[in-house]
Amino acid sequence: MTTKTPSPKGNGKFLGRPTKYDPAICEKIIELGRQGKSKAQMVAATDIPYATLTRWCDEYPEFRAAMDHAMFLSQSYWEDLGHTHMVESPGGTRLNTGLWSRSMAARFPRDYRENAKVELVGKNDGPIEVDHVHDFSKTLLDDLLGIRQKDAQSKGR
Repeated sequence: MTTKTPSPKGNGKFLGRPTKYDPAICEKIIELGRQGKSKAQMVAATDIPYATLTRWCDEYPEFRAAMDHAMFLSQSYWEDLGHTHMVESPGGTRLNTGLWSRSMAARFPRDYRENAKVELVGKNDGPIEVDHVHDFSKTLLDDLLGIRQKDAQSKGR
């Protein structure tokens, strides 16, 4: 189905090229999400530019709903895959601790996220003191001006 985008002036005229939007694309997007595909993979599979998908999300509420649903399905696909493979069984049952740790940190960040706090303090736990600041840009500018003057003098001889 090909429709045209009406003029924002409401004068019955149409702007630009007809859109290639077809409501049937919603089901295709949802199916790709169910397969765990990312937005980039959806763009590749449908041959619809990313900017167009983004615009369609703004222009067509049913497409926005389909894209949102597809992204939740995609996330669910990958969460199910991780959940299924979190316990390894070659040579005996054991927990994949790296996968478990990342999963817990993503699901329950308040309790499992690794926070690294670095605090820098100066002498006697006071502020860090800066004894000397060197302005490299001033030095560079002076050097360049000196070279330019020498070059001008040598050409004037």
